[in-house]
Amino acid sequence: MILAAGRGERMRPLTDTLPKPLLQAGGKPLIEYHLENLARAGFVEVVINHSHLGQMIEAALGGGERYGVSIRYSHELTALETAGGIAQALPLLRNRPENGSDEQPFLVINADIYCEFDFAKLLPVLRRMQENPDETLAYLVLVDNPAHHVIGDFALDSGSVALTGKDKLTFSGIGIYQSQLFREVVPGAAAKLAPLLYQAIALGKIGGEYYPGLWMDVGTPERLRLLNDRLSNSEVP
Repeated sequence: MILAAGRGERMRPLTDTLPKPLLQAGGKPLIEYHLENLARAGFVEVVINHSHLGQMIEAALGGGERYGVSIRYSHELTALETAGGIAQALPLLRNRPENGSDEQPFLVINADIYCEFDFAKLLPVLRRMQENPDETLAYLVLVDNPAHHVIGDFALDSGSVALTGKDKLTFSGIGIYQSQLFREVVPGAAAKLAPLLYQAIALGKIGGEYYPGLWMDVGTPERLRLLNDRLSNSEVP
């Protein structure tokens, strides 16, 4: 699932007429990098939620054929926050009957980041989480703390995510989740992800890993310009 329902307030006025995932970086929309990287890693079914100017996202991406994936959309009348958006999309994220079990873990990516992470590395994690659904409720990819978030979010302790610890890292917006993590979210209601993660961390059921490569939260026009400068001076995957 790619999360694309945010209004992009900090990116205004660019997002007054264009949804944030369609903003250009290195000559193409931010969200296209995710679609191409997912296809390259072997993912074929993608769900995208949207709200603000969402029909522009559907018009731009279509059914996903040119990226080598199949896209389905989850429209939100008003943005439901991360957990609310995921909970609403769960019927689309559940496995199709011909593929076996109805419930399965799924990968979620924020549309408004740029990252050169190899999503194929997460396939073994998805398999382990599917085989042991009660052992790990979520798996988070953590990155170095950017200048605008130097305090970080979580610590890593032998592959487990903790709220406290030395050398805290920033949550990248890339994670794998079990459907059961969202069972308490009221359908159609806005809900944040952080409280659900805190509860699961207290139970010792959040795993994670550190990614040291290129990652950017493209949250402001200044960061978008910085990303474009970096991509213009490097070979873009």
